[in-house]
Amino acid sequence: MSLPRYAARRLPLAFAQVAAVTTVIFLLTELLPGDAAVVLAGDSPDPARVAQIRAGLGLDRPLPERFAEWAAGLAHLDLGSSIVSGRPVAEIVLAALAPTALLAGLTLALLVPLAIAAGVGAAVREGGLLDRVLTSTGVALYSVPEFALAMLLIAVFCGWLGWLPATAIDGLGAAVLVLPLLVLLARPLSSTGRLVRAGMIDALHAGYTRHALRLGVPVRRVRYAHALPNALAPAAQQLARTVDWLLGGVIVVEAVFVVPGLGTVLVDAVADRDLPVVQGLAVLFATTTVLVNLAADLAAFRLVPRA
Repeated sequence: MSLPRYAARRLPLAFAQVAAVTTVIFLLTELLPGDAAVVLAGDSPDPARVAQIRAGLGLDRPLPERFAEWAAGLAHLDLGSSIVSGRPVAEIVLAALAPTALLAGLTLALLVPLAIAAGVGAAVREGGLLDRVLTSTGVALYSVPEFALAMLLIAVFCGWLGWLPATAIDGLGAAVLVLPLLVLLARPLSSTGRLVRAGMIDALHAGYTRHALRLGVPVRRVRYAHALPNALAPAAQQLARTVDWLLGGVIVVEAVFVVPGLGTVLVDAVADRDLPVVQGLAVLFATTTVLVNLAADLAAFRLVPRA
């Protein structure tokens, strides 16, 4: 099957997944405890005032009616308006998107070459000192939660050595990004590097690479032109799972380092029971996850050799 035909078969499934996820998101956010009208009414809310706010916000309307209106807005890329501030949700998301996109983009940009270099380096020296060091370090880093690693790095590089700022309160400069990037890179670098290593070892021991060596093909060409593409197929799918993880990991990292991104907006929206903002961000995260997994499936389909 050709890549365009495979993509044509996968696209309808991706659209169906997005539609199903957005429906589930709306229903789940409606089940969140608390009431935005009570939050807006103040510390000692009067029942009449709460009822008035609910009516003004349309929260007293039936659930199917509100869902139909919300879904119709999504079809036109309208995420609604914030209950708390009254600003369009799309405007809030776009304002906070840059720091999150910067963190996630830099993490992925560094992750791909570092994971490939570590995996290939360990594989071509299988059982050697470099292999053992990289494997042991990867297992150790993968076992540390992001929050704990962030606290440790802050204590060492901010408190003890004083080399780096601990938060982004004074601005999102290059120095502020160092520790968040280290935290976000630790676990996916370990998992993706191990996958590249395992795939590279299997490819180097496969019959076609041995046959290429017997024909006199240079070792470097066998490694990087024949073995490496096959080793990258499972790693491409792991990168999709890494993006899923990044969406949650960025929220933790932004909270710890006070980065004004989507994670901070989501935490504040949940605290304020600002359902349109929570729903809009959840739809954005879910759609990104579906599209990235689709891209990973297409990349894996392209990389795996077929008869």
